[in-house]
Amino acid sequence: MPVLAITGGIATGKSSFVTALLAGLPATVFDADQTAHELLAGDSIVRDAVVSAFGPEVLDESGRPDRSRLRDRVFTDPAARKQIEAILHPLIRDRWVADAEKFRHRPEWLFVDIPLLYETGAQDLFERVAVVACSPQTQVTRMRDLRKMDDALIKKIIGAQLDLGSKVRLAHHVIWNDSTREALERQALLLAGFLRTLYG
Repeated sequence: MPVLAITGGIATGKSSFVTALLAGLPATVFDADQTAHELLAGDSIVRDAVVSAFGPEVLDESGRPDRSRLRDRVFTDPAARKQIEAILHPLIRDRWVADAEKFRHRPEWLFVDIPLLYETGAQDLFERVAVVACSPQTQVTRMRDLRKMDDALIKKIIGAQLDLGSKVRLAHHVIWNDSTREALERQALLLAGFLRTLYG
């Protein structure tokens, strides 16, 4: 089967959309963010590279890289962000590329949830790309109210990503998540039906 990339911006609702899409089109999901978590938590080579780049102060009490400390560091320093991306992105890409090659020869779908799809230039490695988007006001409100981020950090994180308008223009499919959960689920079912019609 073809492989579908699902992307968007922070707090646009990608995870909720993936869950809704699975109800209409069963698939295996590769979650790039979750893979990053796993690498930071359990890969000793990644840990050593992070300590080498940022020092032991970014480790938590158990000696693992602390995501909140890293986030504060990399979103206040573009050079630091490039360092952590250079450590994690090649490892993450190797994993989903290997999965994609397997699933292209199987009758099952693979969804790759990859927030920085366009930022890493990976869009041409997928047959279809779906972007989950919302208004900037909704995005900021979710980050402030649900993720408890302050306005300065919100501005830096959004500024570090390709703007949503550009992602929308580049996508094959656009999911607008500015309304209710029911509206998101209806869009997911419509896309699932379209993909089944297109690819069987």
